[in-house]
Amino acid sequence: MTPREAFQEQARRRILITDGAFGTEIQNWKLSEADYAGDLDLGHDQKGNNDILALTKPEVPEAIHRAYFEAGADIAETNTFSANRISQADYGAQGLVREINVASAQLARKVADEFTAKDGRPRFVAGAIGPTNKTLSLSPDVNDPGYREIDWDTLVDVYKEQAAALVEGGADFILIETVFDTLNAKAGIMAVRQLEAELGREVPIMLSMTLTDLSGRNLSGHTVEAFWHAVRHARPLTIGLNCSFGATQLRPHVKVLSEIADSLIMIYPNAGLPNELGAYDEMPETTAGFVREWADAGQVNVLGGCCGSTPAHIAEIAKAVESLPPRRVPELAPVTRLAGLEPFTMAA
Repeated sequence: MTPREAFQEQARRRILITDGAFGTEIQNWKLSEADYAGDLDLGHDQKGNNDILALTKPEVPEAIHRAYFEAGADIAETNTFSANRISQADYGAQGLVREINVASAQLARKVADEFTAKDGRPRFVAGAIGPTNKTLSLSPDVNDPGYREIDWDTLVDVYKEQAAALVEGGADFILIETVFDTLNAKAGIMAVRQLEAELGREVPIMLSMTLTDLSGRNLSGHTVEAFWHAVRHARPLTIGLNCSFGATQLRPHVKVLSEIADSLIMIYPNAGLPNELGAYDEMPETTAGFVREWADAGQVNVLGGCCGSTPAHIAEIAKAVESLPPRRVPELAPVTRLAGLEPFTMAA
């Protein structure tokens, strides 16, 4: 059974649970610069480079994966949000991209397999790829709208390098997440397609958009529906939303996506909105109550948490939806669906 088939089989039975935030959990360890840097001698401060902990302090991400699985998660997202050549250049670690991603995926795989061996319930590993701090759609220079800091081929290569290492380390899927620029996501899709051609097998893709305002658009201006039209060709295993807002703010957009997408829906919101100090105060029971509303309405297949969420949040979410059926994936009429910033559907 392929990873796609195994995941879909489980998703037909129940609402699956993905994990929660990693950065805030790492902060709880109160690590020093020496902890981050290890003996790599990279010539740059490493504190804050959470991804490199797979090499210098692997017991930290391993313990976090274990805590989320103990809370009821079915999916471990690798601790690799910024483990790409662009982001790691800020730490002088761009030469370690492959090693970081392979090690991170191996850690997640190890713990996932450990929990599967205990009870026979399949656990999955999603290789997480963040958006980088570059954008293909927008100019960073207000005086030169046509200027771009990066070109398409370079970004595809950056994504492919990371995706290949994640798959090498044991990831079942590639999760292109926190998508603020739809064109960046399409570069990620092409990177995975190129990787598939080299491997001679499918590498399933998960896609997760992030909204930049309550109107339901990402930074490149696409609505939720337009984003779906722009990436549906990739046959993503899951499509969804994460970050930016809490569950209450995402409610109308989850409803829209659940009605138009013929893929599984995965939503992992922040634990509410941050307070004045940037901390998240929403209690686990509160978050679980909000996301249960989506499950009650038959709108979701996979639930989890993003910024501010903890193993306690994941445990409450898992408990809240364990008796509820998963969303049924709709069959869509074969019509032409296009997207600019807005969706366009050509009637049959």
